[in-house]
Amino acid sequence: MNAELIEAIRLLEKERGIDAEILFEAIEEALVSAYKREFEAKTTDNIRAEVDRESGEMRVFLTKTVVEIVDDPNAEMSLEEARALSEDFDLGDMMEYQLSPQDFGRLAAQTAKNVINQKLSSAERERIQNEFSSRVGELAAGVVQRKDRREVIVDIGRAEAVLPYNEQVRLDGYNFNQRMRFYILKVDEKKGRPIVYISRSHPNLVRKLFEQEVPEIASGIVEIVSVAREAGSRSKIAVASRDANVDSVGACVGQRGLRVQAIMDELMGEKIDIIEWDPDTTVFISNALSPAKVVKVDILPEEKVARVVVPDHQLSLAIGREGQNARLAARLTGWKIDIKSESQYREAVEKEFMSRFTQAVEESMTQEENN
Repeated sequence: MNAELIEAIRLLEKERGIDAEILFEAIEEALVSAYKREFEAKTTDNIRAEVDRESGEMRVFLTKTVVEIVDDPNAEMSLEEARALSEDFDLGDMMEYQLSPQDFGRLAAQTAKNVINQKLSSAERERIQNEFSSRVGELAAGVVQRKDRREVIVDIGRAEAVLPYNEQVRLDGYNFNQRMRFYILKVDEKKGRPIVYISRSHPNLVRKLFEQEVPEIASGIVEIVSVAREAGSRSKIAVASRDANVDSVGACVGQRGLRVQAIMDELMGEKIDIIEWDPDTTVFISNALSPAKVVKVDILPEEKVARVVVPDHQLSLAIGREGQNARLAARLTGWKIDIKSESQYREAVEKEFMSRFTQAVEESMTQEENN
């Protein structure tokens, strides 16, 4: 039994990262609590327990004070009892002797077990809180364990994490034992237990995957300026190079597209547009509407609106299916984008010209009449 105890403690230390000393101290506290409960002791001040760290042997020691009249048999003994053991005892002397934990009975064993479990839970809570609070905003590799109602439970190494429904992506299957990478959102508490919440839909999942996959981003040579994402469908990322000799887009795409393909595979085929950031807003907006080609960009800074003109045959491409391309470009750049084809733009210009011309003629006629 003692050998099994030591083995179990070492296993918990290795697999769950709980310091063995914490577990030993928990058992010692449990033994003291068990004695107090079993023998209805008024105090535990005179009780101490020891667990041998090598053999696992458990010992409980009780200290009693020699008194004339015994009020608490768990903490005191009469002078007569003491002198039956040794003639050297006198009033006020203290005697410590060892008890056997096996004598505590079933109730004491259960008490000890409960206290140990509480200590384990407390240590586990503290470990998860400390470890994962510092990892919020990072990636975690995980294995899907099960689907629980609308949530997915994921093993992320030294903790179980929860993937809420609104952080899931329709392309992901979340099948048992499926390996995936997740974005750590936060560490919260639920019913006294720390819960690690993760995401597969957060835009920063794309950002972090590129940081892992592209050495130039990890080293700071290439910077991800902004990310816009509609999870499960399409993402756009704007990148800039701090080194004139390094092509930011090429670095992210990789040789034969291997780098971006690896990220798309992780995202179950989600499409990714890599856009070159430019300090010139008109150029950046033009790039953001890729793969469409832009003819003209007019900026209205006060309204934070960009009026964009594209070739007639590129209008649907610029807007995208259900407006997705334009929507993502707007999020990426931070500008509202109004897209028109060249013929629509000409019509609008002609209409505005005719409106102004008509207004000018009417004002001229009114002036002549007044004269």
